[in-house]
Amino acid sequence: MAPPVSLADESLFYGAVLAIYLFSPLSVFSLLFVTVPYGKHYRAGWGPSIPSPISWFLMESPTLWLSLLVLSFGKHRYNPIALSILSLFFLHYINRTLIYPLRLSRFGISGGRSGLPISIVAMAFGFNLFNAYIQIRSITHYTEYGGRAWTCGIWTAARVAIGLGIFFGGMAVNVRSDLSLLRLKAKGSGAYKIPRGGWFELVSCPNYMGEVAEWVGWALVAWSPAAFGFALFTAANLVPRAWSHHKWYLDKFGEDYPRSRKAVVPYIF
Repeated sequence: MAPPVSLADESLFYGAVLAIYLFSPLSVFSLLFVTVPYGKHYRAGWGPSIPSPISWFLMESPTLWLSLLVLSFGKHRYNPIALSILSLFFLHYINRTLIYPLRLSRFGISGGRSGLPISIVAMAFGFNLFNAYIQIRSITHYTEYGGRAWTCGIWTAARVAIGLGIFFGGMAVNVRSDLSLLRLKAKGSGAYKIPRGGWFELVSCPNYMGEVAEWVGWALVAWSPAAFGFALFTAANLVPRAWSHHKWYLDKFGEDYPRSRKAVVPYIF
């Protein structure tokens, strides 16, 4: 028997989906003036720092534990299509919540300027609570995955195949780029160096490019307003940060930094 939908939950869900669309242009606008202070852009004044491995685990953790909790209340919680789509979400966040912090520890990237201010951790934790609810509730309760359109539709099959290709291609770029940056920083004893090789020859932030691609692919597969809202919000956050990174590299390394590189979109931006 499907769990009942209360009017309060329905209002909360659709209000939250609307909010993620409204937050996206606000995020772009705010990031034009304020660069989030961690990593290359670390600066004091945002509260005490938490070691990076702990920070990433804490702030990304709602995507796992809250997602599993919300999943248990969905009327489509046993739907194989819905569960297949959710597996992509969990795949990304198992890496980001569990594997990435372990890699940070392995490469000795933890405290000092490598840590994250507690205020940033708290804000990211809050967003992941918000977004995990939206995405899981959308897939497991408010979006219908069934009927001939999903099982036999040529358009659906093509869209899902393209979305999966973009998702897995983006994830491969994201994970490999993150790993290259960790190795480079560890090799330099924490000092920043110019990344080289692979997608770094085309853009300063292939890790961000890959993550945006992941969620665009996810949106094509999930085909819901919630999923497209998340892809939009991801781009609204990561594209301005990539531009900040790009300017930072140019300022720090000057003429040594390859002028042909773009910030996040090859040959364009």
